[in-house]
Amino acid sequence: MAAVSDEPFAYVRRLPAERLPPPLAPTGALGWLRANLFSSPANIALTLLCVLFIAWAIPPLVRFFLVDAVWSGADREACLATPEHPAVGACWAFVRVWFSYFVYGFYPAGQRWRVDLFFIALAFGIVWLLRLSAPRRDLGALYFFVVLPVLSFVLLHGAPPIGLAVVPTALWGGMLVTVIVATVGIVFSLPLGILLALGRRSDLPVVRLLSVIFIEFVRGVPLITVLFMASVMLPLFVPDRLAPDKLVRALVGVAMFASAYMAEVVRGGLAAVPRGQYEAARALGFTYWRMTGLVILPQALRVTLPNIVNTFIGLFKDTTLVFVVGIFDFLRTIEAARADPHWGAPTTPITGYAFAALFYFVCCYGMSRYARSVEARLARAGRR
Repeated sequence: MAAVSDEPFAYVRRLPAERLPPPLAPTGALGWLRANLFSSPANIALTLLCVLFIAWAIPPLVRFFLVDAVWSGADREACLATPEHPAVGACWAFVRVWFSYFVYGFYPAGQRWRVDLFFIALAFGIVWLLRLSAPRRDLGALYFFVVLPVLSFVLLHGAPPIGLAVVPTALWGGMLVTVIVATVGIVFSLPLGILLALGRRSDLPVVRLLSVIFIEFVRGVPLITVLFMASVMLPLFVPDRLAPDKLVRALVGVAMFASAYMAEVVRGGLAAVPRGQYEAARALGFTYWRMTGLVILPQALRVTLPNIVNTFIGLFKDTTLVFVVGIFDFLRTIEAARADPHWGAPTTPITGYAFAALFYFVCCYGMSRYARSVEARLARAGRR
């Protein structure tokens, strides 16, 4: 019997093809436009109105902030209208001259490399911890929550034994203070909020009552009130020689305020977990803490992830209120710089505030985009 040749079947795949990711969208650009912008007469009218508004608003802004803007100069004279240049736009020369002050505040010029190193270490920790494909993210968490705080304190405050001069927090300011306050508030608010949410749902009356009192009291007063209370009352609970400085008091106040709001966000996620998940975990013999950590919290945090990020974004913008207790945050440095008579031009204030708005928008939009990417990844994993 003659052997059968395999040549006619050479084109047949013998191994399964590599699994491809799902398409980003089921339709192309035209399909998206038809479904989202031109799906009905009312939608078409709204789209045209929006296009007309953009055509009316964007060109003047582009002319003011880019085309007619002043990019170089040493004082206010560069940003004043003249017969040769009657149309003067944004005074970006003001931002260029004061940029170091906006970033470092009064931090000594010869020691600002320590702030730069802190920013690099913080960015490295954030990328390592939040990038889902990063290797050894357990070590990343150890670095971010243990190594980075110690390293940041040594770099920013100083350590004379290793040759780093002490820089008091009264000299810190600008973006440095804003980033520190926001980072501390975000890092501490989530675990404290989880504990408060679990305490509010606890079967122990004392724990539940204390959690409810703390949450409702802090949520019932403005952040400014919490900052004043932290600034005035914290020194009353410790000896004078151990009294924290103004920045530490503000950090405590911001963390307390954010944790109360985070507790309600997490409690909403816990309430969304089906009761059967609790019963199934108990049926498997899980203890309360194993059930909470391995079964309930992952589902609750996944459900309420948009609300958590929304709280983080609100907290990042609320850091501007620390100036009421005498701390020079980023917005406060812009206020102080625009009051300089050497830069008293009509366009100086709006340029400074536009620069602040750009900074806050970039940071908040980055957090929002990252959260959306995580949500999309979790949704794909759930469908699989």
